[in-house]
Amino acid sequence: MAIVSSQDEGGRNPLLKPQVTVQEIQVLPEDSLRPQSLAEYLGQTELKQILAIAVGAAKVRGEPLDHLLLYGPPGLGKTTLSLILAQEMGQHCHITSGPSLERPRDIVGLLVNLAAGDILFVDEIHRLPRVTEETLYSAMEDFRVDVTVGKGASARTRSLTLPKFTLVGATTRVGALSSPLRDRFGLVQRLRFYTVPELAHIITRTAQLLTIPITPAGAETIAQRSRGTPRIANRLLKRVRDYAQVQNAPIVTPELAGIALELLAVDPQGLDGVDRTLLSILIEQFQGGPAGLDTLAAMTGEDPQTIEDVYEPYLMQMGYLQRTPRGRVALAPAWVHLGRQPPEQQLPLLGL
Repeated sequence: MAIVSSQDEGGRNPLLKPQVTVQEIQVLPEDSLRPQSLAEYLGQTELKQILAIAVGAAKVRGEPLDHLLLYGPPGLGKTTLSLILAQEMGQHCHITSGPSLERPRDIVGLLVNLAAGDILFVDEIHRLPRVTEETLYSAMEDFRVDVTVGKGASARTRSLTLPKFTLVGATTRVGALSSPLRDRFGLVQRLRFYTVPELAHIITRTAQLLTIPITPAGAETIAQRSRGTPRIANRLLKRVRDYAQVQNAPIVTPELAGIALELLAVDPQGLDGVDRTLLSILIEQFQGGPAGLDTLAAMTGEDPQTIEDVYEPYLMQMGYLQRTPRGRVALAPAWVHLGRQPPEQQLPLLGL
C-alpha cells in the first residue's frame, strides 16, 4: 500500500491535472504508531468484523470495496482505518479533505488520476461545497464524470469514464451530509468511544513502540483520563513521558502519571480546563441551564462547532451535560464533580 498525493499522476489520464494539492504523507518514525492491518487495530470489534467481511468478499469478487462512510467523534481512527483498508486491498490511498475541494474541477482532477481499486479518503466530507458534492454523485454511482473542455462558444462537455474506485468519507457530523450523498455509500459505520481496557492496551502498545517503560497500572491511569479516544491517549502518554524524563523516572507508574496529568489540568475523569469551564459557567451563571450554544461559546472563547463536536460528546457520554430544545443543561453528576450541591429536582438522578 502506498499513500500518494494528487500531484503523482503516474502516467494516468493527462486530460485534467488536479487543481487541489493533497499532502503526500511521508513515512516517519511516528507513523509506525498506526496499526498496519485490521488484526493489529485495537478496539471497534464489531466494525472490524464488518470491514473484514467486506474486504474478503471484495477480494473474492475481484472488485473494489463498496463506498464507505465512517462517522463519529474526532480521534477515533477514521483515517487509520482508511489506510488499513488500502493495505488490506493492496491498493493506493489518496488523502484529501472536504474544505480543500472548493470547486468541482478540484474533485474531478483527483478522480481522473485514480487507478482501478484505489481508495480516495475525504476527511470532513460534510464540509464539501454543494456544487462539488453533486459532482460526486455520478462518480460514485456510475463511475463517470462530466467535464467542460474549452471556453465560451467553443466549450463542450465530455463524459469521462472513471476506473472503479472506493470513496471513504469521514465525518464528525453525519447529519450534515445531504441525503443524496449519504445514500450513495454502501457501508455507513459509526466509530464508538473506546473502553478503558482498550485504551490501556493501545497505550501499552504505543509505549513499547516508543520505548517508554510503563506499568500496566500506569497505562490504565492514562487510559482513564483519555476521554475514550486513542488520539488523546497517545498524546497524554507522550506528555507523561516528557515529565518522566525530566524527573529521571525509570518507569511510568500510576503515581507519576497522575502528577503529570494534573499538571496538564486533566482530572481523573478526563475533563480538561475547557470542559470544567463549560460546566462551571452553566452552573454558576445559569444555575445549571439551559443556556444556548452561542452564549457558551462567547463566554468561553471557543468556537461553537468545536464545543459541539469536540467537548459536548464526551460530557454527554459521562452524563454531565444534556442538549435540550432550549439549550444546554448541566446534570447532577456535573454538579457533584465540581463539588457543588445539585438542585433538588436533579437529586433523583443521583439516586438520592
